[in-house]
Amino acid sequence: MSANFHFHQLQPDLLLDALESYHIRLESGLMALNSYENRVYQFKADDMQRYVVKFYRPERWTALQIAEEHQFCRDLQQAELDIIAPLQFDGQSLLQYQHYYFAVFPSKGGRPFSAEQDEHWEQLGTLLGQLHQVGAASTFQHRPTLQVQTELQQALPQLLQCPLMPAALRPQYQRTLEQLLHTIQQLPAVKWRSRRIHGDCHAGNILTDQQLFLLDFDDCLQGPAVQDFWMLLSGDEMEQRIQLEILTEQYQNFTDFNQSELALIEQLRCRRMVLYMVWLAKRWADPAFPLHFPWFAHEDYWQQQLQQLQQQNLRLQQPTLRLYPYDI
Repeated sequence: MSANFHFHQLQPDLLLDALESYHIRLESGLMALNSYENRVYQFKADDMQRYVVKFYRPERWTALQIAEEHQFCRDLQQAELDIIAPLQFDGQSLLQYQHYYFAVFPSKGGRPFSAEQDEHWEQLGTLLGQLHQVGAASTFQHRPTLQVQTELQQALPQLLQCPLMPAALRPQYQRTLEQLLHTIQQLPAVKWRSRRIHGDCHAGNILTDQQLFLLDFDDCLQGPAVQDFWMLLSGDEMEQRIQLEILTEQYQNFTDFNQSELALIEQLRCRRMVLYMVWLAKRWADPAFPLHFPWFAHEDYWQQQLQQLQQQNLRLQQPTLRLYPYDI
């Protein structure tokens, strides 16, 4: 049975039954939040507190992998980091009803992360430094390790088989993707320390309420520290360097940052571009995806993405972003 079919069954009565099976009773109805990979709802319980419930997409993560995500969150919370961790019921944070895994979180609001505020970069450096310090203390046994070349090799045939890709563009996509992979294979190897990281650290997963706090560890994995930095950088090279300098100055109060990892940024950007397209292709049978991403079925999108991938191949060959001093 497909994961998409499972989500079709996730109707309001089932949602309520799942919560009530753990003695969670609603004072107000479920409000769907902006999430496509999982199904996420906010509600007020009969204790008059607001919560968020996340139903994990079936067949994406195993119970062991989700349990490791939750344990990582507990480790961070025990270290007094500002993160949103799942609540426990009778000692369990990974809950199950029928064939669904789900978790309940406290609902916390805040303002978005702002790249324009030096104070936010300082707070982020402290938060990520502590997070990676805790992350290095143990190792995921079941969650994946970030491997750019392997992931791109696996993604290439998956993307080329997507029926939404215009047939006329398919040969160009194959050449471009193979060129990207070849370019990455020819780049000097970068040694990085594998640690537990957030994995999807972008502005949408960071809020501020006096202090910054992190949301959504759904994509946590073993990887390099820079994976939790690069998606937040913005502006020209000088602006990005200033952002990194403020962040790493605070970060290194807790754990070292190997500046040679900055050479991975364009490889990581390439990985994200390709895996995002593969993700859309895999999820297209879910009715939520054609509804919210209609442009994925249009030739203009595929043409634009092809051009961006070709430009990315050139960026991979440019000098890497560096901090002062330059001898890294």
